[in-house]
Amino acid sequence: MGGGRNRLRRVAGLALALGVAGCDAVFTAAPDPADVLDGAMEGLTLAEHAAFVAGDARFEERFTVRSGLGPIFNNVSCAGCHAGDGRGRPEPAFSNIVLRIDPGAGGLHGSATIERRAIPGAEPEREPAGVAVSVRLPPPVFGMGLIEAIPVAEIVKRADPHDADGDDISGRAHWVDAAPWVPASEPGGGPGLQLGRFTRRARTSTIFEQVVDAYHKDMGITSEFLPFENPNLGASTPTVSFDGAAEPEVETGVVQQVVFYLRALAPPAPGAMTEVRQRGEVLFREIGCAACHTPEMRTGPHAVAALSNRVVRLYSDLLLHDLGDATGDGVPDKDATGNEWRTAPLWGLRVMRDFLGGSAFLMHDGSARTVEEAIRMHGGEAAGVRSRFDRLSPADRVALLDFVESR
Repeated sequence: MGGGRNRLRRVAGLALALGVAGCDAVFTAAPDPADVLDGAMEGLTLAEHAAFVAGDARFEERFTVRSGLGPIFNNVSCAGCHAGDGRGRPEPAFSNIVLRIDPGAGGLHGSATIERRAIPGAEPEREPAGVAVSVRLPPPVFGMGLIEAIPVAEIVKRADPHDADGDDISGRAHWVDAAPWVPASEPGGGPGLQLGRFTRRARTSTIFEQVVDAYHKDMGITSEFLPFENPNLGASTPTVSFDGAAEPEVETGVVQQVVFYLRALAPPAPGAMTEVRQRGEVLFREIGCAACHTPEMRTGPHAVAALSNRVVRLYSDLLLHDLGDATGDGVPDKDATGNEWRTAPLWGLRVMRDFLGGSAFLMHDGSARTVEEAIRMHGGEAAGVRSRFDRLSPADRVALLDFVESR
């Protein structure tokens, strides 16, 4: 897990600082900070580093029935879904897949998420008959603070909902209401429409809401913001056994620690440029990939100085794009249709397989096993880009794929 690697590096560093002999015989070599998914942003203060370490431990905390798990849930910890702070796996043996439905489609469901596990005495939720179900792979959580720190105007200026420039790309901002319990002091919080930045369809405007909602829906852990248990409204029998934990089951300070941890997580660095990758980068722009996968944006002022005025090489415009029926799932999220998806950032692809047993799982459901497969799934606004990719020479196609996979 991410916290385990962090703790190993911290313990090894402490031992070296104290002059303990023979450390090289006890500790493995620490990985390069550019190659991990759980490293802290450079430039954090000592107090911020301490907060980061505390949040790391809370992110890894495994809940039990006694500590408040359930009554229905999907996993027992934040890290259970976002193992190593990276993406999940779609295989049935792993329990980090999330199933979502349209909450307006009817049926007895307390939320758009189907909680497929339950504590003793409770029933898990079942997939409703006749309702579209979307399989969602948990996305990586690194770089969320940088995304949060990009000014609204920097993102919205790239929107072209009516394709005024005629390039067939019509990305649009997803304006959402932050949950009423999100403090107005949180970036993206407060009354009125806010810019959605997080989740597969940018349905959430704040890291804070993501954390509180994940505690409640995915682990069944209450907080002062969502203080009531999340029962199975369609259970055949009433739940007779709840956990014995006092409400709320997670303290506000813990929520804030996890929020800060996610805010301060650094994205891994891209790979070194080679002649082949330089050619691939040129092609990436020429065939139109960069129209959605914007190579870089810049953050504005932020309360965390390490996040202020930074170049963010995420390869995403953070806008919604219609990718056609082939990738559509029939499950809208707020104002986003079942065919629209927030442009997925490409950062971290270089080390993706290192954390997935040598495999790659791309697109919202992990169905693409290579970058090339993911490109060929793009339709709708991206159909022209896909066609231009298909017309590349084999050598140019290799160069473009090598560039993308080095990000």
